[in-house]
Amino acid sequence: MPRLRAAFLFLAFATAAPAQWIEKNSRDENSFDGRIVHRHVDLAESETGNRASVDLALFSTKSCKLRVIDNADGVLLANAMRRANCIAGINGGYFDPNFAPLGLRIIDGKVTSRLSRGRLMSGVLACDNAVHIFRVAEFSVRRKPNTAIEGGPFLVDLAKSVRGLEAMRAARRSFAAIGSGDRAALGFCSDATLADLARILAVPLGDFKIQRALNFDGGSSSAFWFRKDDGSAFSIPEEKAVRDFVGIVPR
Repeated sequence: MPRLRAAFLFLAFATAAPAQWIEKNSRDENSFDGRIVHRHVDLAESETGNRASVDLALFSTKSCKLRVIDNADGVLLANAMRRANCIAGINGGYFDPNFAPLGLRIIDGKVTSRLSRGRLMSGVLACDNAVHIFRVAEFSVRRKPNTAIEGGPFLVDLAKSVRGLEAMRAARRSFAAIGSGDRAALGFCSDATLADLARILAVPLGDFKIQRALNFDGGSSSAFWFRKDDGSAFSIPEEKAVRDFVGIVPR
């Protein structure tokens, strides 16, 4: 009986275990100045066969930093990136129907929008001498970061996917992530639920193992831009105007 009970419990656990996302292939390309790597990763879910792709702008915080760019005039990400001399970037945080930013924004050391508290707004991406992702309760303006932007929900923490995220609505997604040491990334994912994105980002993407990841405004707001080795750009444009962007610039 004990053996039968143990076997039953094992089978029940195996049946309940979520499907895993598995990397199928990937490719890397250096930026024009060699500071950033654009990594494209194709993945599949083990049980359902669902597919997703992730684009990362991977960089060392020793050679690059983040910059939040206000977009009050509603230009496209590609135009804003070129205008600000960024090497790569994504769309930024949330905004209200009047096109006003929602949540904390610090641009060039100046607070331009105040911290919000809520289930969705759960984290802050900040940059000083390094890149950090804080939970809202962990963050303090006394740190005096030069750059910060609020987003959410949290996707990965302690290298594990966050549980309890929305699992029904698939959409384009954008996010920021930090790994071990001095590595960080801005990223874009093709259609995925928040729960799937969290599980995708908990899988090592090549040699990049994510410790923390934070979601930004998704759906039609999501965008990704990268300046390639030959000076041209890889671009996934947003489908509507967004209020701000997060770019990567040299230190």
